[in-house]
Amino acid sequence: MENMENMDQKSLYYLEKAPVTKAIIHMAIPMILSSITSVVYNIIDAFFIGKLNNTAMMAAVILALPFSSVLMALGQMFGVGSGTYISRLLGEGNTDNTKKVSSINFWSSMIMGIIFMMICLPFLSSILPLLGASGETLQYTRNFVMILVIGAPIIIVNMALESAVRAEGASTVSMTGTIGGIIINIILNPLFIFVLNMNVVGSALASVCGNIFSVLYFIYYLQKKSSAQSLSIKYFKPSKEIYGEIFKVGVSALLMSGFMVIIGLLFNNYSMIYGDNVVAGFGVAQRVVQIVDCIGMGFAMGVVPLIAFAYSANNQKRLMEIVKKTILYILGLTLAIGAVICAFRLQIIGLFSIDPKVIAIGEITLLAQLSSTVFAALCEFFTGIFQAEGDGVKSNVMAAVRGVLFIPILIVGNLLFAVNGVIWAMTATEGLSCLIGIALWLMIRQKSSQEVSINE
Repeated sequence: MENMENMDQKSLYYLEKAPVTKAIIHMAIPMILSSITSVVYNIIDAFFIGKLNNTAMMAAVILALPFSSVLMALGQMFGVGSGTYISRLLGEGNTDNTKKVSSINFWSSMIMGIIFMMICLPFLSSILPLLGASGETLQYTRNFVMILVIGAPIIIVNMALESAVRAEGASTVSMTGTIGGIIINIILNPLFIFVLNMNVVGSALASVCGNIFSVLYFIYYLQKKSSAQSLSIKYFKPSKEIYGEIFKVGVSALLMSGFMVIIGLLFNNYSMIYGDNVVAGFGVAQRVVQIVDCIGMGFAMGVVPLIAFAYSANNQKRLMEIVKKTILYILGLTLAIGAVICAFRLQIIGLFSIDPKVIAIGEITLLAQLSSTVFAALCEFFTGIFQAEGDGVKSNVMAAVRGVLFIPILIVGNLLFAVNGVIWAMTATEGLSCLIGIALWLMIRQKSSQEVSINE
């Protein structure tokens, strides 16, 4: 415990001693702001590419999205797995191992990025048709993805380090690194695209440069400011036990991101059956709902280090207070903002389109998406609880359930209710998954209550 006393107390204060409400706000707000900044960036990025007045270029950027998602998923596998493990070790007061885990997280994600790059470069021509690139979009997609492949080690490391920084309660540092990278990206985008005439390559290059800034910032913090973590090669001592702890939780983050890519592709294909109006209506609703999503997910993901720390410190009272208050915040904020959007839904959709068919579909889709957001945030939260407690089985079940249930619900919904079945498929999936999450959580509570009564 000597190491624990020497640690930067400010970093640990929010995990250990801060009043629960204060701790939740400290951890969740930076996460929400980072997510909202990311949404704003995506809109600005689309705006810059749109200014080129080239549909094939715009399509290339959209087609490359699943590839970007794969890189982020690999980073999250290491980041979420290591981050929750680091928070649990801090709860136990074991700072010797936190340095080992953070070093393994950094070097392993870097190695994974290099391996991924070396595999993808020779097979780039085979990857492009899988993304749906053909004809005029083929060369633009190739150019865009090529830059992402070369930048893969940086993008994967960025995701891994961001989670590691949050794991020790330094959520403001995590936000500064993430938002700083996005601002660099926004500044470089028009410079590379228009001034240097690099088109889609410029957009991808700006994205990699933003990631480089974030990575350098996180390395500086973890090496110079953190007393709980280190990226030094001397702590890189891989062991079966540490990798076991990282992957048993990290795999659920990988699964969830993987299923989200599949869900997105399926949803797009089924929407296309009903024409451009449905696709456009869905696109408008999705953009509006993103802000509500950011708030729900920000709370769900932001408090994971708090839960992991309280769980390992065996502070059941604090753990339960964190869980109850977070659920209240998620429900209160998502329902309140959702109600305002719902009340002004026609006016909001009217800002994006004047086509009456798009507005009609957009209105229904917006209601479905808003309903889905509450369940999605709660699903994310229950998954986060299981990840925080190092329960790989339950976190993997939650990740798999959300992906696997969606496929039959979408197919049956389409057969029985046509377009409405497609629109409401995600809401039904998240609602059912949420019930499964509650059931799994109650199982844990029952088990821990029995253990307490046995000990007494």
